[in-house]
Amino acid sequence: MSEEIEKLAKTIVEYSINVEPEERVLIMYYADEASAMVKALVRNVIAKGGVAIYKRMDKELDALILRESSEQAIDLLVKYAEFEMDNFDSIIYVKHTENEYETKSVPVQMTNLYDLKRKPFDEIRVNKRKWVLFNYPSLIDAYKAQMSLDDFRKYAFEVMNVDYSKMAEKLEPLKTLMEHTDKVRMVGPNTDISFSIKDMPAIPCCGKANIPDGEIYTAPVLHSVNGTITYNTPSPYRGNIYHNVSLTFKDGKIIEAHCAEDDDELNDIFNTDEGARYVGEFSFGINPKILHPMGDILYDEKIKGSIHFTPGMAYADCDNTNRSAVHWDLVWIQRPEYGGGEVYFDDVLIRKDGEFVLDSLKDLNNL
Repeated sequence: MSEEIEKLAKTIVEYSINVEPEERVLIMYYADEASAMVKALVRNVIAKGGVAIYKRMDKELDALILRESSEQAIDLLVKYAEFEMDNFDSIIYVKHTENEYETKSVPVQMTNLYDLKRKPFDEIRVNKRKWVLFNYPSLIDAYKAQMSLDDFRKYAFEVMNVDYSKMAEKLEPLKTLMEHTDKVRMVGPNTDISFSIKDMPAIPCCGKANIPDGEIYTAPVLHSVNGTITYNTPSPYRGNIYHNVSLTFKDGKIIEAHCAEDDDELNDIFNTDEGARYVGEFSFGINPKILHPMGDILYDEKIKGSIHFTPGMAYADCDNTNRSAVHWDLVWIQRPEYGGGEVYFDDVLIRKDGEFVLDSLKDLNNL
């Protein structure tokens, strides 16, 4: 995969974060399998005149520290997060899926405490630093996608190396429409939900922060959400995977939350803080190469013909004022094989069963 690795590294360094001379870049990675990718990133950062530093992560040790340490250890972890935000201009996260349930035994109160104490630095990272996150293909990813490892690697690099500049150009008509829309209504199986996006900006996502990418997001007016939405993809969070998550809103707030697993565990997430029960993001997924869920949000939120409707923190570039330690991208696929669905803007149908129906938007069906 050397050619694909070099192409992706070049895209990330020159396009996604656009490294400038003397820029300090932290590369964080989770597995030795990604070492060729990390080396390619380092070479490209240096070639652009930047300064590259790497950090090897370990999810198992992270869970051990949270599970068995004191609040004092959490304070030290948070201080280290502050150091990173103070000393680096850009951060590249090279994820690698291992055990999704590694943090399952971590007490909820410790996870919540860590999330809350990290929140100010996470907000700096997301809103004031250049960053990109991508998932280096793993054996577990291949298993979840029901492919051989070799086939999944080929698929993953094909998905990650799409033409992002072309995607950005074709999203402009949808961006304009979203920014001139007030009322949104979505209808589908066990779903009928309405909200306003009036005066909210629309932000195209075309390889600048997430890889793979392919979405355009805005945020609902904070107290405007009413109705019920039922998601149809597996949704991992904090060491658990939830199915058939269904949320009912009144005046913007989640008043009921159910899933196929443990409703109490699900509600623990939404009880993290006040903002966890309000929505910080509404987005269309449009990546033409991603068609089916695999239980990885980084891929699943980009699925062609999907939306995600996200409880938790709003982004600074589309700020509906919601603040939370939570930002959970829950995904609903609206293509016919997943039950279909409709999206209306100001009572006009703009997408049906995952396909845009307005002439001005039909190019997005064939990226």
